[in-house]
Amino acid sequence: MARLEPLDGYDNVYLWKYLPSVPPGITFLVLFTAATIPYSWRMVRTRSWFCIPFAFGGICQIIGYATRIYSHYFTNQLAPYAIQSSFILLAPVFYAATIYMMLGRLIRSVHGERFSVVRPKWMTVVFVTGDFLSLNIQGDGAGLTVKQKTKQMGEDIVIAGLLLQVFVFGFFVVAAVVFHLRMRRHTTKDSTLTSPVPWGQVLMVLYACSGLIMVRSIYRIVEYVMGMDAYLLSNEWPTYVFDAAPMWVVQVISFVWFPDMLQLKRPDSPEDGHALVENQSPTKERPGPTARDLGRCRDSFFSTRQNGGGAVDMDFENLSAQGVADQINIRCKSSS
Repeated sequence: MARLEPLDGYDNVYLWKYLPSVPPGITFLVLFTAATIPYSWRMVRTRSWFCIPFAFGGICQIIGYATRIYSHYFTNQLAPYAIQSSFILLAPVFYAATIYMMLGRLIRSVHGERFSVVRPKWMTVVFVTGDFLSLNIQGDGAGLTVKQKTKQMGEDIVIAGLLLQVFVFGFFVVAAVVFHLRMRRHTTKDSTLTSPVPWGQVLMVLYACSGLIMVRSIYRIVEYVMGMDAYLLSNEWPTYVFDAAPMWVVQVISFVWFPDMLQLKRPDSPEDGHALVENQSPTKERPGPTARDLGRCRDSFFSTRQNGGGAVDMDFENLSAQGVADQINIRCKSSS
């Protein structure tokens, strides 16, 4: 029968403050697996490669909760404790990377660069770089928390990484809201503008996912600030209520409203993104005749008339000078 045991080689050092429960661990292992597999399949099928970080975040959750179940039977081992702690802690960072890229792609898809406070080409760089720094800081801190001598330092480093994540996420939400308000104001003024991209719906998805990740990050900050002996780290249920459940909802939302409509075309494609248009599809039109082409056509027409040719069958005698010029231009354009 499983029981709470001290770390191997130590008599009074316990990694866990409680014996990890198996039923909730199995429940969320199944839930995250059921959410990650179809998401990854849809990503591959639609070639939405910018969603790879999000799918990897789901894999981190699967590994984390599988290892947590294993830890129920081996609370004295350091490796499974470190794996489950690190993978569950870092998974939302990978979710955030894809969410950041979604906003940049959305702005480019509707050609709304002028409505963004950050240039789309810099948006991914700025936010993903902040996300990467947060990932590294939290990862380094999580590694230090598994050792008794460096546990306090590790907790402080994890808090710093979480604070950076919240700051970056807050700036991201502000950028999304500003773009949303400016875009809505513009489309309201000109009701003829339409877009094949449901940009309002995409922004709602971003808001929902961002809010859930923000709540989870704040919970983690409070958890580490309170310390290892405080209530949040001494009880298991807050982890599932404020971390596991919100992150699973994020995965479900991202699958149901999968962002495959944000696929950007190549620059040489007839449809370079999705332009806001006036009730027209963004297809490339055939260029009309140049001024030189029209001039040559008119010269040929008058030459035919002067030489008595029968190529022109219209009686121009009863037309005004402007009418003759208009008819010549119409024929020249249609023949070009």
